[in-house]
Amino acid sequence: MKKFLFIILFFFSLNNFAQSIDLPKYYQFPENYLKGKYHETTKNFFIVATEKLKDKRFKKTVIIMLDHDEQGALGIVINKPLGEVTIGSLIKGFDKQTLKKDLLNYKVPIYWGGPLDNNKILIVHSNDYQNKKTKNYDKISISNNYKTLIDIAKKKGPSKSLVIIGISAWTEGQLEGEIDKGHWNLSEITQDILFQEKNEKKHIMATESSFMRL
Repeated sequence: MKKFLFIILFFFSLNNFAQSIDLPKYYQFPENYLKGKYHETTKNFFIVATEKLKDKRFKKTVIIMLDHDEQGALGIVINKPLGEVTIGSLIKGFDKQTLKKDLLNYKVPIYWGGPLDNNKILIVHSNDYQNKKTKNYDKISISNNYKTLIDIAKKKGPSKSLVIIGISAWTEGQLEGEIDKGHWNLSEITQDILFQEKNEKKHIMATESSFMRL
């Protein structure tokens, strides 16, 4: 597993998820892609990479879809571990002197969420935890503040969580085109898949339960 010696990350504002998709202008998308026609959202589903998807970055990838409409799509890869880092290395602009050393040294696994915004993180977690920076989805929740990380270190956070760097996004019609080409199937979001300890099993499990939307 790849080790990160030191990582300082800034948090991604969940306001970007609150309304219809408005992807940041600095996101770079392929100039030439087979544009598909929007039919129905993939939000609140997994999309599961098939063997037809040739992009090595997304080989055997499972992505939890946070939003999808006519303007584009937004999701997070949930089965690509990067290594472990300490809570202290994730905190910037915070008075660390108020925290005990054992909390700062508490290690959490870090996951690669996608090729965009790799200086930002999200914490995907079970619905049994919430604070002022938590957004609830259908079957999961997402938080984006230091309190969540500290609560995890204190064993007062969510019962299950993933700390994820970066996101995945598609511009208008891009995901539809990829789905039309058979690059992705859909799968129901389950806690068993999302928080499976053996990350290599996530793609197997999601593939076994996947389907193509007609």
